[in-house]
Amino acid sequence: MVVSFEDWIKVELRVGLIESVSDIEGKDKLYRFSVDFGAEGKRTILAGLKPYYSREDLLNKKAVFVFNLAPRALAGFESQGMILAMKNNEGKYKLTLVDDSVTQGTRLE
Repeated sequence: MVVSFEDWIKVELRVGLIESVSDIEGKDKLYRFSVDFGAEGKRTILAGLKPYYSREDLLNKKAVFVFNLAPRALAGFESQGMILAMKNNEGKYKLTLVDDSVTQGTRLE
C-alpha cells in the first residue's frame, strides 16, 4: 500500500522519556509506561515488550512514539499512543531510541 504525503504528515512522531515502567497483572507481554512528552504533557502507553526488555532497560530512555494515535483500551487501561519498534534478524523487537541531545516532546520531521 502506498501512503500519500498528505496522509503521512498527519502522523505525529514525538520523542518521549519513559519515566516509569510497570507490570500489568496477568499479562506476560505487556508493560505500562508513563511517558513524558515535555510541554505536550504525560501519557500512559502500553506495549508488548516484556519478552524483549527488562523494566530497568527501559526506564529513563528516550524513544519515538506515535503521539496522535487514537486512544485504545488494552488490559483494562487506556493506551494513549504507540512506541515504535522493529524486529531484528533474530525476531526480537528493538526500539528506536534517541540520545539526550533531543528534548522530550520534539516532533520528528
